[in-house]
Amino acid sequence: MSTDTTSTDTTPTDSTPAAGTASTTGGRLPFVVPLLAVGTFLMSTSENIVAGLLQEMSADLHVPVAQVGLLVTAFAVGMIVGAPVMAVATLRLPRRGTLIAALVVFALGHVVAALSDSFTVVVIARVITAVATGAFWSVASVVATTAAGPARSSRALGVMMSGVGLATVAGVPLGSLAGQVIGWRGSFWALAVLAAVAAVVIRRYAPADGSRAQQSAMAEIRALLTGRILLLVLATILITGSYMGAFAYISPLLTDRTGLPLWAVPIVLVCFGIGALVGTNLAGRRADTRPMSTFIGAAVGVGVVLALLLPLSAFAVPTLVLVVALGITGMAVPPVATGLAVRFAASAPTLAAAVAVAAFNLGIAIASGVESAALDGPLGVTAPETIGVGLVVLGLVPLTLLALRTRGAD
Repeated sequence: MSTDTTSTDTTPTDSTPAAGTASTTGGRLPFVVPLLAVGTFLMSTSENIVAGLLQEMSADLHVPVAQVGLLVTAFAVGMIVGAPVMAVATLRLPRRGTLIAALVVFALGHVVAALSDSFTVVVIARVITAVATGAFWSVASVVATTAAGPARSSRALGVMMSGVGLATVAGVPLGSLAGQVIGWRGSFWALAVLAAVAAVVIRRYAPADGSRAQQSAMAEIRALLTGRILLLVLATILITGSYMGAFAYISPLLTDRTGLPLWAVPIVLVCFGIGALVGTNLAGRRADTRPMSTFIGAAVGVGVVLALLLPLSAFAVPTLVLVVALGITGMAVPPVATGLAVRFAASAPTLAAAVAVAAFNLGIAIASGVESAALDGPLGVTAPETIGVGLVVLGLVPLTLLALRTRGAD
């Protein structure tokens, strides 16, 4: 692995604000930023909607519920592989065209799934949809930060990623409700139509750009082979796995330990989404001038929330408050980590954003697998929170090293 060639990091640290920050961090962001949030809303809704349609899809496709759950895994694999691969594959294409193409493929993937009676075809369609999602996320991150400018890049990412929280608050519950009324195929058709509309709107309002800079794929890859990127990716995997793994298995904790009825679980998930909306925007605003302390603060906050859930999840009100806090602290991580990746690999921003997206999903996949197995062990329904605390502790090691490294010579 190569090392960074500069002797001093130029990324804004917690002691030195970015040049021009004082005068440029305020004001309204370009319209394309909230427009891209619509895309992330649709794609995050698609990623998570299957969890609310398990029974309907199981009955219609004639496969066990557990097998339908593989659609979630298939989407994660598509994101992990698809984001960096598509970033390289579309290296020299105009970014606006890539966004439109990703939305079109996303829509077609839902159409194919909605028309098929074969579970295998649905799985393949989900993987293709996930690849398109990875391409959209990585390119959209660069479009948003470029439009906003260096002094407001993390703020722009926070707004763009508000679509994730909005999907949890509204998209997934509404999609699940629609699935009960018009069937899971109806929900998929709705996502396809909305994605097609979003493609038309982005075609109209996103700024046009020419072809990408004539940099080879190997040059972009080499820009990522640095110690800082490695530490950032490792920290992102561990911290993301800590809170998203716990969130993935929050339902048995709420029903078996907290004692909430099953109908109350979606309400708690909405509360997490509200926290996510707050967290992405607060972190985005703060990370433009203090990125490392924002990341470390979010990680420590996740660890504290998960640790408090161990004793307090036996009580309804504290659990509800802590779930909101988990959304705030956990979802502060994506805009900060993506912003740092783009800054550390400034000559390969799209691939850097794609690697960050892959790191988020890899963290979710690894943690979810480990915690699924641990649920049947002695820790029971508190296993995800216990493992999550351990992941935070591990994640703070590369984060601390990264913070030290960005303050001086590499």
